[in-house]
Amino acid sequence: RRFRDQIHAGSNLLTGVHEIMSTEAKKGMTRREALGAGAAVAAGAVLATASGSAQAAESSRAVKKEIDGKMTTTISLDWKEVYYTNCPLISASNVDQELGWTAEEYGKIGVEYAYFRSRPETDWYPHYIHNQDNLIRFGGLFPPIHVHADYRRTRMLGLTHVPYEGGCLMVRAKDNLFRMSDLKGKKIGITKSLNTLKNDWWRIQEHQGILAMLRLNGMTVKDVKLVDFPYPDDWYDDPEMLRPLINPSFWQLNRDHKHDLAFRPLESALLEGKVDAIYLQSGPLQQLSEATGELAAIENLSKYPDWRLQVANIPAIITCTDVMAEQHPELVVAFMKGMIRVGRWANQHKHAAAAILNKQTYYLDEQHTYRGIEHVDMVPNLSAQNMAMVNIGKDFMLKHGYIKNDFDVEAWAAPEFFEQAASELLKDAIEMKQMEKIPAMQGRIG
Repeated sequence: RRFRDQIHAGSNLLTGVHEIMSTEAKKGMTRREALGAGAAVAAGAVLATASGSAQAAESSRAVKKEIDGKMTTTISLDWKEVYYTNCPLISASNVDQELGWTAEEYGKIGVEYAYFRSRPETDWYPHYIHNQDNLIRFGGLFPPIHVHADYRRTRMLGLTHVPYEGGCLMVRAKDNLFRMSDLKGKKIGITKSLNTLKNDWWRIQEHQGILAMLRLNGMTVKDVKLVDFPYPDDWYDDPEMLRPLINPSFWQLNRDHKHDLAFRPLESALLEGKVDAIYLQSGPLQQLSEATGELAAIENLSKYPDWRLQVANIPAIITCTDVMAEQHPELVVAFMKGMIRVGRWANQHKHAAAAILNKQTYYLDEQHTYRGIEHVDMVPNLSAQNMAMVNIGKDFMLKHGYIKNDFDVEAWAAPEFFEQAASELLKDAIEMKQMEKIPAMQGRIG
């Protein structure tokens, strides 16, 4: 009922949002702050409560805490509530946010399950630093590695990998650049977040991909010039961003997310001649840039058979806090039951899953999304290969100073929750079959 009231209140605010977003588009939306600016306006217009984000500061359930000199806000802890967050990528959670099957599993045990930003008391930082005990995250790999290494203990519950999307190097199509060796002495752009509280995941995948492509072509970083592009990256507690969202898909309702540059932040710099090449994720972003006719890829890690080159902030990873795992394991099991159910459904209905994911991700269209997930196992797992990829990401971050502390990836993994969830789902299925064998009563009584 609270969510319906929010939608009703916010629906009156949609007027003028399109014009605002059009203005942002004309500016190029070259920085990820554009994601915050445009998304907040669109999503806020749909979901803002009557009193707006000001309620967050006034709410009796708002808990403020200073972390590394930054004031953060979350909703107070209630173990009858579990919150989730995810990234706009390929995962069972991104499908489930439209199906609602994980909410069903929590409903069976009397627990409310909701998107973490459905509460105005909570800013965006839990997505990056997991400073909320009753939060489960399913998203990009690098932020959870940072959290577990340097912030707090978490548990790794499952992984989903999309093979062969390691990244590519883009150049201007009009330039006489066709091979990596043509870039000797040239400038390659790389972003740099000035927000020291959260993990600079975008830079990490750029850095990792660029070094790999140079190495594969007999080059080193000394053969090119890496040009930093610093940006504030400070929208996570912006009041405009704190209007509640009940579904992470809603922030894209009034923006053309496949064609703005929020997730292609250096494309404008490349087109303007400030650099000669930039890194992009292959698969979900490369084709969008190439479709403009202005950019071309001269190297692509996804074309190599070596799976070790495909750690571009993936595999997507599920993490929960050690507090939840130890004190309320039933909440972790409920989440994993939902992920298994949704993952199995998505595996059996790939076209339907692609239609859902296309609303959130950065593939060209629904059919391109389908091709991206056609061979992906949507049921999370902790396979040996996926675990090895986590190690590759963690080791790169440690070597290049993106995390301070090392840790054992094998010890981080907590397969017991998946195993318990699978066991309970099997038991439920057996009981359902047994019920089907009980003959229905015929006729009338009395």
